[in-house]
Amino acid sequence: MYIIAGLGNPGGRYEHTRHNVGFEVIDILADRMGLCVDEKKHKGLCGRGMLEGQRVILLKPQTFMNLSGESVRAAADFYKVEPENILVIYDDVSLEPGQLRIRGKGSAGGHNGIKNIIAHLGTQEFPRIKVGVGEKPGSMDLADYVLSRFSKGEQEMMDQAFREAAEAAAAVIGQGIDAAMNHFNGRKKAEE
Repeated sequence: MYIIAGLGNPGGRYEHTRHNVGFEVIDILADRMGLCVDEKKHKGLCGRGMLEGQRVILLKPQTFMNLSGESVRAAADFYKVEPENILVIYDDVSLEPGQLRIRGKGSAGGHNGIKNIIAHLGTQEFPRIKVGVGEKPGSMDLADYVLSRFSKGEQEMMDQAFREAAEAAAAVIGQGIDAAMNHFNGRKKAEE
């Protein structure tokens, strides 16, 4: 069994912001799997189904970004899922908008949601898909930037990136992390 956790903040105020790319990708996966992610469990919204022949829990933590680990840990404990079978999808300001990067493990890289997941799981050894949202403009506060929405021009590129991230998640589940990294890493942007 796998858990695919897409990170974001709950509530309409945060919909479609840079910080909520994980929720966007989960919605695409749910649509592909023909299920709803609306069951309130594990401090999040969940949906259960099959992806690439594997049982999968889709999870949108509702704890707000900085406490994402509480929800991920609760789901992992309940379903007895090991960290290497927990795939986390989230925004990355160090990647160009629309660029994807898949990693099998690693540090938080300054991302508070990932920092909290690492703290709750007690390990950095879990796969993740980073979706680039671009660097913040020089004078802008980072928190304001990640809570901002994409421009109309960026949104088209990001919609493609969300679809590609959903494909990448399916590849991680179906083919393994190494095959997914070989296929998806190194692409410049989602539209290329």
